[in-house]
Amino acid sequence: MHSKMVLTGMILLLALLAVQPVMAAHPLVTDDTGTAGRGGVLVELNSEFGFDREKIEGVRIRERGGETALVATYGISDALDLVLGIPYQWSRSKEDGVVVGEEDGLADLSVEAKWRFLEGSLGSLALKPAISLPTGEEEKGLGNGRVSYGLTLIASREFEPVDLHLNLGYAINEFRLKADREDNRREIWHASLAAVRKLTDRIDLVGNIGVERNGAHGDNRHPAFVLGGLIYSVNETLALNFGVKAGLNRAETDLTVLAGLAWSR
Repeated sequence: MHSKMVLTGMILLLALLAVQPVMAAHPLVTDDTGTAGRGGVLVELNSEFGFDREKIEGVRIRERGGETALVATYGISDALDLVLGIPYQWSRSKEDGVVVGEEDGLADLSVEAKWRFLEGSLGSLALKPAISLPTGEEEKGLGNGRVSYGLTLIASREFEPVDLHLNLGYAINEFRLKADREDNRREIWHASLAAVRKLTDRIDLVGNIGVERNGAHGDNRHPAFVLGGLIYSVNETLALNFGVKAGLNRAETDLTVLAGLAWSR
């Protein structure tokens, strides 16, 4: 029910957008149509820490994990960005208090291009194709072992005093290991909506809601989340951010804390 309501609302919003770029940022999951501009550079260091627990057939399962990612963006033109993401992940699992799994390492690198192809007085639209490169060790669950692909449609619009951003995404995951192919879905969709409201000249309040297809075969409980946070602009080139993401169902991680910084020129 939650998934259908979110998707319906987002599709209606997309229909309202005729097409002025406005900006969102980490800790939001949802991207915006804004670009760095020709020759512009944006460097981000983002981290997230997730905590999840559940009880299956009497066994108490607790999981902790996270990711730190270096993301570098370069403006090829005023409307086109090239983005490189380098993630490092870690995880730790316990069953009835006993550690049953612990991994960490470099995950799959991502290369993306964001092209704002339409803009006007009512908003803007962009496409973001992406590929992930098999740099993580798939045996440790840190990568797919093969090149994977994705495409996201991004819509942004200003509704004074709030900016809204919509993402509709589709990804195709290729897996090298037979076990991963059997356990995981190859095709994943994603939908999310974000809002940004300026509180002061330096502080933005952000909110986010989203849902995506469950990656596990046979599980139709699609992970859904809600997120809230703040972005603090230290000066014209440096910004700090903090957010908290909560799961709206059991398929999503219970609680995730997000923090990061962004430098631009």
